[in-house]
Amino acid sequence: MAKRDYYEVLGVPKGANKDDIKKAYRRLAVANHPDRNPGDKAAEERFKEGTEAYEVLGDDQKRAAYDQFGFAGVEGMAGGQGAHDFSGIFRDFEDIFGGMGGFGSIFDNLFGGGMGGGGGRRRGEPPRGSNLRYDLELSFEQAVFGTTVEITYSRDESCQACGGSGSEPGGGRKVCPTCQGSGQVRRSSGFFSIASPCPTCGGEGYVVDRPCKVCGGSGLSKKKQKIKVTIPPGMDDGRRLSVSGQGDAGPNGGRPGDLFVFVHVRPHEFFERDGNDLYCAVPISITKAALGGEITVPTIEGKKVKVTVPAGAQHGKMLRLREEGVPGAGGGSRRGDMYIKLMIQVPAHLSKRGRELLDELARVEGDPSEPTPIKLSDLK
Repeated sequence: MAKRDYYEVLGVPKGANKDDIKKAYRRLAVANHPDRNPGDKAAEERFKEGTEAYEVLGDDQKRAAYDQFGFAGVEGMAGGQGAHDFSGIFRDFEDIFGGMGGFGSIFDNLFGGGMGGGGGRRRGEPPRGSNLRYDLELSFEQAVFGTTVEITYSRDESCQACGGSGSEPGGGRKVCPTCQGSGQVRRSSGFFSIASPCPTCGGEGYVVDRPCKVCGGSGLSKKKQKIKVTIPPGMDDGRRLSVSGQGDAGPNGGRPGDLFVFVHVRPHEFFERDGNDLYCAVPISITKAALGGEITVPTIEGKKVKVTVPAGAQHGKMLRLREEGVPGAGGGSRRGDMYIKLMIQVPAHLSKRGRELLDELARVEGDPSEPTPIKLSDLK
């Protein structure tokens, strides 16, 4: 089932301010509260859908990325250049729901105790590592024909000093004395209670005895990594590639997150792209336009191709070279075409003889002094 637009989910216009977005989410969440709709899977899905929409639209950076790129811009995104941790943590809803308790436990049940990194997990399972983002710039030719590039970025890996345990030899994990292993602390407010992550263990339910001096007890250490990424032919600007398992390692042996590579294509000096077709503009002389003939033009591959200009060609006329455009994505579809727009160049300086010849041409062929205007639509 296709995802709905986040503004549509919350029922707010695109220009809505943060207060209106927060109010809309509160109404949606209260109406579809699982405790109010026991066994209603549709209400539970609306609750999850609304929460996902609010997580993006309630964050200025994520909202800007969503407005520009849609869903592709916010999947695991925290923005910025290079590789970054963009595991969006959506922990405390008390500022939205005020005295309405119980939402902490509800979100634990629905999302596994958080919405960061690799999403929910089963109780007792080590948390998954964070997803990372890498922004990759390609030349126009690399995007057209595909390439393999080596990228370098930093990621969390299992600490070699402690083997990922987070503790010095002889130490280990012990149950958190604050939450007694639940990972949550509750605050009562009259009839309601609010659950939030334990401040002592960060919601993990345990603390490390004798933390490792190298990683500080996290079991992880930051290291630079080099990997090769294959760019398929026909790559579009703004597209995202997913490299599974190349994000941050999860603490305590948890599964690693993914690496998302966002592609940015540098403009070409002459060519522009529309889908799989390429466009360029080529200047020709007045005589070539009038009499016709052959010209030689370069292709994106650097070849020199002869093209016939028909006699009487008008300024802006398009010529097509079949299958000299962009290869189909993955090599499965037909290669695009190359279009050449003829631009008639008028000499800025004429010799005496050239002026005489043009004067003679004007006398022979005529040179109207009251030309009829042309529809602008005919020039497009």
